[in-house]
Amino acid sequence: MRRFLRENALGLVFCLLFLVVLVGQAVAGHAAFNQQQLTEGLPPVSFGRYVTSASFGADVLENWQSEYLQFFLYIYLTVWLLQKGSPESKELGKAGRESDRDQKVGAFADDESPRWAHARGVKLWLFSNSLGLVMGLIFVLSWLGQSIAGRAAYNEEQLGNLQDPVTWTQYLTEPDFWNRTLQNWQSELLAVASMAVLSIYLRQRGSSQSKPVGAAHGATGVEG
Repeated sequence: MRRFLRENALGLVFCLLFLVVLVGQAVAGHAAFNQQQLTEGLPPVSFGRYVTSASFGADVLENWQSEYLQFFLYIYLTVWLLQKGSPESKELGKAGRESDRDQKVGAFADDESPRWAHARGVKLWLFSNSLGLVMGLIFVLSWLGQSIAGRAAYNEEQLGNLQDPVTWTQYLTEPDFWNRTLQNWQSELLAVASMAVLSIYLRQRGSSQSKPVGAAHGATGVEG
């Protein structure tokens, strides 16, 4: 058990933090929602009803889709785009998909390579692009979920204001949807750009996301 915890500590800690923060968001969101209910002269709702509501679902999914958009773009763009001096970039001169030898696929796969790395054709293509494809799929599904939950929450407000509800396609053109979407996208893109550029000149000793403390500012694709 100790070995398992040590070897999987990063993933386990982030999953635990995710659950703690999600519960915290639910508690704070429930309180804020009920404050709004009372302000509008409506009865408060139970915690269980709130966490199963469209309002809570939209708030959660709008953050998820922006995170996975960030990963999706970062995975694909770093295949071709470089940033001199950044540990987040591949080494200069290695832009592109790289050779089969460098990637250890097909005839160059070794005994420790995953089984699909030995494959050919569609299997090899799917495995070679599996990370980006899955991140992109999660982004699309969470964005779709956000649009569905967001529409339901929006229509609740519409009906409360004695206005007509909108269809799903109409909601996709509403400022509410794009405000929810773009406010998250811009923050994620800024965070990635900051990490790529600041890591050129700044260090965090011992971190895999930083260059060694003594590495030159121009050293590219080098991690501590």
